[in-house]
Amino acid sequence: MKAIICGSLAYDNIMSFHDRFRNHILPDKIHMLNVSFMVPAMRREFGGCAGNISYNLALLDDIPLPVGTVGKDFAPYREWLTSFDIDNRHVITLDDCFTAQAFITTDIDDNQITAFHPGAMSHAHRNNLTQIELGKIGIVSPDGKEGMVEHARQFAELGTPFIFDPGQGMPMFNGEELRALIAQSNWVTVNDYEWQLMQNRTGWTEADVLRNADALIVTLGSLGSVIHTFNRTYEIPPAKVSGISDPTGCGDAYRAGLLHGLLHGMDWEITGRIAGLMGAIKIESPGTQNHRFTAQEFKARFRETYRISID
Repeated sequence: MKAIICGSLAYDNIMSFHDRFRNHILPDKIHMLNVSFMVPAMRREFGGCAGNISYNLALLDDIPLPVGTVGKDFAPYREWLTSFDIDNRHVITLDDCFTAQAFITTDIDDNQITAFHPGAMSHAHRNNLTQIELGKIGIVSPDGKEGMVEHARQFAELGTPFIFDPGQGMPMFNGEELRALIAQSNWVTVNDYEWQLMQNRTGWTEADVLRNADALIVTLGSLGSVIHTFNRTYEIPPAKVSGISDPTGCGDAYRAGLLHGLLHGMDWEITGRIAGLMGAIKIESPGTQNHRFTAQEFKARFRETYRISID
């Protein structure tokens, strides 16, 4: 059950601000913003959408094949992926670049301010999907713009069904480009804010998306998610969490759950709940790849959470 994971691999430098951003930003001075936040806690984590999705999918005993471009500083991350038996032969190292870097500051309300250096990610289009062994399905997640466009086109030409996950890459695309990417994909997933932005840019409604793709999945944070298909809309309840540690990477964990359900031919009721539980498990741990569980432990928690078995 192999899935091709196209997207970024990055180092996340995560900082915790022990206050609220709103207490330090003057609304009438937005036009001349100059603020500084003291962040007493900081850590460096392995991240990036392709890395995070691959990590979570491996925990579910599926076989992710990340596809991306990284820099001369990637060696520790490659060792990490290898330690989880994640095949990273299609993660290309560029010696004249740094690996993509995110600098994320989170306040006590879980609001985030992020600065991102794309580095080697901007060369993602150097990976040609027609030259690698493809899996059953794929995903195009945030990456270099040219890479996202090329990989969506290549998936479509190869007849490999894939999820289009624009995420933080949404601002790179105009309406025409987004409409083309949606039309090439089989499934589209966004959060509620991204869905509003997508509508504004494309001029498309939910019905328009579903004339081009099989499903539109919209995550709603603590309210769960909703999955729109041509015949039905599924309201997926949130999974209970033992405590909120860090929201970073929850969306990627959710997408790994979607891929798992699609890989195994599960219905949307089950697939959505698997995805939701993946996000809930991730939010209980700091960073994006520090949570651990076995496939059997996940199934047990799924039964406990939803009173449904996925054995």
